[in-house]
Amino acid sequence: MRSLVSCMIATGILGTATAAQAQGICQSLWVERNSIYKEAGYCFKTARAINYFGNRGCSYDVEAALPLSPGQRARIGRVLAEERANGCR
Repeated sequence: MRSLVSCMIATGILGTATAAQAQGICQSLWVERNSIYKEAGYCFKTARAINYFGNRGCSYDVEAALPLSPGQRARIGRVLAEERANGCR
């Protein structure tokens, strides 16, 4: 289910300033999620992530293999849900 903000943006109810704010939310969520991966030693594959975080010191090529705590995994799940709800890509 899409968030109210993303639906309002898609239908043109909200202006471009709010669309920019939604894009900022998506960026913040992306950074938060990938910061957890980076700290755990993930080797990024996309140019965007490599350019932002780098791959120095990475050890894991598979996200599922990362040594994450249950709390970190839960937070990643919540962030992914927020990204979906906001129409983030």
